[in-house]
Amino acid sequence: MSTILERRQFLRSVFHAPVRLGLAGHDSQAYLHDISLKGALVEVSPSWGGRVDDTCLLRLALAPDSVIRMEAEVAHVEGRHVGLRCTHIDLDSMTHLRQLVERNADDPALLERELALLVAQGRAGA
Repeated sequence: MSTILERRQFLRSVFHAPVRLGLAGHDSQAYLHDISLKGALVEVSPSWGGRVDDTCLLRLALAPDSVIRMEAEVAHVEGRHVGLRCTHIDLDSMTHLRQLVERNADDPALLERELALLVAQGRAGA
């Protein structure tokens, strides 16, 4: 996994929590290891059938009325660890995610630069 860590360009927040992962009309339970403004790393069950470039929906419930919903593509699969690349996130989810990452950031200015880059690329809040 060291090569994955070396390729990461966005600040990731280590956040261990159960998530729902929707793929091809079926939901499955997964376990979140970390999350960023650009994606997430999850651990899936051995029977999970996703492959690189598949589209999925990650849902992380922070509270009953606070859920991060991230549409994503499978970027890589290494055993049971799956890297997801965010393709769309709504404004409410982005706000929750930003707060989550900000709480765990050593340098909040870095998070602001990442958000500016995402907005410039037209990927945030659309």
